[in-house]
Amino acid sequence: MTTPLQFQELVAPVAQFAQGRALDAALQADLNQAFPPAGETFRRIREACHAGIAAGWLCGQGDAKRRFGRIFEPGDATSGFSVDVVDITDLVGNHHRHPTGEIDMIMPVTAQAKFDDIGAGWLVYPPGSGHRPTVSGGRALILYLLPEGKIEWTQQ
Repeated sequence: MTTPLQFQELVAPVAQFAQGRALDAALQADLNQAFPPAGETFRRIREACHAGIAAGWLCGQGDAKRRFGRIFEPGDATSGFSVDVVDITDLVGNHHRHPTGEIDMIMPVTAQAKFDDIGAGWLVYPPGSGHRPTVSGGRALILYLLPEGKIEWTQQ
């Protein structure tokens, strides 16, 4: 069983890797190389997400199609990023903007599931971008890091 503190320790190296970097295509490529879906860090975080959901301390809000929750506010332990996890099944979510950017770790539960048309791996949205988070092809978990915890919900 994984505890929230152990989960934070698993995510910390990823946050440290991204700290101070521009949130752009280069960071996305570097994350996919440093922490690939077949790698140990990615696997351990994915397993910890499933354990946290099963234990009830992760993704405690929402409904059957979308469960979510912020597990950590931005702080030193997470290099200034907030950490949220969402469990989504075939859903187009509410539009939001990323004032400071967003880093997504995409963990398909259903083999063919995609998040914003991307399968297992990392997706980086630059500052000022926005989207309707969309999971297609089944169920996926998405861990997302927000610099300073900033997100703006919009009416689009």
